[in-house]
Amino acid sequence: MAYYLQGYAMTNGTIIMNKKQQNIKVEGEELELNNEEATQHEADTQKEVEANEEEASTEEEHDPLTAAQAEAEQWKDKYIRLVAEFDNYKKRTLKEKSELILNGSEKTVAAILPILDDFERATADKTEDPQAIKEGFELIYKKFVKALETLGVHKIKTDDADFDVDYHEAIAMVPGMGDDKKGKVIDCVQTGYTLNDKVIRHAKVAVGQ
Repeated sequence: MAYYLQGYAMTNGTIIMNKKQQNIKVEGEELELNNEEATQHEADTQKEVEANEEEASTEEEHDPLTAAQAEAEQWKDKYIRLVAEFDNYKKRTLKEKSELILNGSEKTVAAILPILDDFERATADKTEDPQAIKEGFELIYKKFVKALETLGVHKIKTDDADFDVDYHEAIAMVPGMGDDKKGKVIDCVQTGYTLNDKVIRHAKVAVGQ
């Protein structure tokens, strides 16, 4: 005896699928199988890509030409940066040198200006006292000498000094001065000066003979 359920037939307790349902079941199994094959294919493809990339990376690491080219690029980059830095340094040095040439006397002028002020005040003074005028000029002279010393300028000593060609220029020889004056500076005609221990003007002297 057969019973019919929706989409199924039952005979003697056995459910019998119709042909359409059987086809659907087969198609479902085939689709599931195809999905598994596709997934496996994708996994195999990914592994192959990764293997190729690893192989290419290994070949690149062991390729001496590629390594040499990479190192050459690094040195080229360093060279370009060094050239740029040196160019900037040269420009900066030239600028500083130009400023030094233009403003090198600034310190000297600044030291002398107060003495110029003293001269202006002295000339504006209407006093006729010779002693006051002399004392005023002596003060200005001492102030000027002190200003020169702050700039590194010093007098060359000549008082009772032995004649030294490095510092003195003999413009006259004085005979008959005795043995104790022989080879010594007798008189200074023009004062000599040094700047930071360098002679900028020899002292012109008369020497005992």
